[in-house]
Amino acid sequence: MITITAVIRAKSGHETTMRDALMAVAENVAANEPDTIGFFISQSEEDPCVFTTYERFADKAAMDRHNSSAVVATFFGIAKPILDGEVTLVTSREVSATMR
Repeated sequence: MITITAVIRAKSGHETTMRDALMAVAENVAANEPDTIGFFISQSEEDPCVFTTYERFADKAAMDRHNSSAVVATFFGIAKPILDGEVTLVTSREVSATMR
């Protein structure tokens, strides 16, 4: 399993736009990406400008399909002007997962 963790900071006042753009990606994943095993979005309770995604892919090919999809391109088109700094991305091979 390949994972991506992303930390995204929106400019103040743009939290709803960022959340909506991330939710559009999540909806597309659910409808169209069977090899994207999970797409989780979190918004910081302490700083609502900070979002974290945790994305789980069956393999590198699934990750590449997701990252090169039109919905991800649309997301970055929306997100780039409202980003507050660089997006932190960590791509990893999952070692363990506990789901309930």
